[in-house]
Amino acid sequence: MSIQVKQRIALKIKRMGINGEGIGFYQKTLVFVPGALKGEEVYCQVTAVKRNFVEARLLKVNRASKFRVVPACALYEACGGCQIMHLRYDQQLDFKTDLLRQALKKFQPAGFEDYEIRPTIGMKEPRYYRAKLQFQTRLIKGKVQAGLYAEHSHRLIAIQDCLVQDKMTQAVINQVAALLTKHRIPIYDERRSSGIRTVMVRRARETGQIQLIFVTSSQVNLTRLVEELVGTFPEIVTVAVNWHSKKSSEIYGEKTEIIWGQEAIEESVLGYEFALSPRAFYQLNPEQTEVLYGEAVKALDIRGHEQLIDAYCGVGTIGFAFAKKVKSLRGMDIIPEAIEDAKRNAKRMGLTNTHYEAGLAEEIIPRWYKEGYMADAVIVDPPRTGLDEQLLATIVRYQPEKMVYVSCNVSTLARDLVQLAKVYQVDYIQSVDMFPHTARTECVVKLSKRQVNELL
Repeated sequence: MSIQVKQRIALKIKRMGINGEGIGFYQKTLVFVPGALKGEEVYCQVTAVKRNFVEARLLKVNRASKFRVVPACALYEACGGCQIMHLRYDQQLDFKTDLLRQALKKFQPAGFEDYEIRPTIGMKEPRYYRAKLQFQTRLIKGKVQAGLYAEHSHRLIAIQDCLVQDKMTQAVINQVAALLTKHRIPIYDERRSSGIRTVMVRRARETGQIQLIFVTSSQVNLTRLVEELVGTFPEIVTVAVNWHSKKSSEIYGEKTEIIWGQEAIEESVLGYEFALSPRAFYQLNPEQTEVLYGEAVKALDIRGHEQLIDAYCGVGTIGFAFAKKVKSLRGMDIIPEAIEDAKRNAKRMGLTNTHYEAGLAEEIIPRWYKEGYMADAVIVDPPRTGLDEQLLATIVRYQPEKMVYVSCNVSTLARDLVQLAKVYQVDYIQSVDMFPHTARTECVVKLSKRQVNELL
């Protein structure tokens, strides 16, 4: 390859990649250019030369796409939290549908050319949608700043007005940073590995209740800070501390302790209420969660006789939509606090046909089948890594009649469909834009068991 680092080249952008970058070809070599859009002619500088591709920095757009817009956020390029804010929103939705097609073409599960891929469902107002934030903290020139690391670095970008973050959570974190400074609370330092590392703020859409987690690597006294904070924001009902002493990139440590207020906040979705403890997972975009879960309910098409497994169930939210309609419901999640929430939520709803366990899906679900719980319907909502091979093998072996796969990563979804398509027909895939202005999307896949003659 004759391309050199710092070399400047002209490119025609052919398509956009999974991270929202523009992709072109130079001397038959793939070139990835963050910030470039499909159809544009650009001038860029090579920043890295890999074995099969090149990375480059956008210098100038010589011929702009008609869909290019000026990003509304002043921190857009520095922050890196959003990747495609410079693309008109309706075209963002088309891009996310195309990402799914690209992933399917790459992995080629059986019959992928004929899958019904429905247009991505977007938001009417794609701003201020994130009900949860996790900001890192640093002491900069005697003042505590809260924000996100610039992409591929440990350089903190202070954020005081994020266009995708819920306004109340942003106001809370701004006040937290000010109070951390005022009360001289120790802030994390990589050399000393001590102090407050991260602050999590989450707000329930329906009740307005707010919870916080201070992630710390050392003992800190937050009493006066919390008193002032809850005096300013009476919506705060839970304050917790998470102990994280290890030098790692993981956000949370193992132990979480409530230091003020109640154990959980109250939220609701699809008409039912549930509790969320600080560490429990819940979708970041409550408005679109109604859409996503509604699509999952339609796709599973429960008739009333089913034994259902809700894998990666969190606090039980998706499963609760089916609980009163099925014969029985079992759920599992790796976070013990989430499972305790699920049990409490089921009890408060008066459900007597549910069972929840904490642990790995790939260990628990095969055991359930071996113990005789022959689920004929399964809904999975795995992390971005997708389904574990052992869990995939269990599903393919026992072949529940119907299945819904809720995915947050089109690449691992397409990979997993290679195995699932051996015994299931993909009826359709519906993508939902849970994260406007980012390159991420969520998909609901409706799968139904193939007839015997189709498997032969």
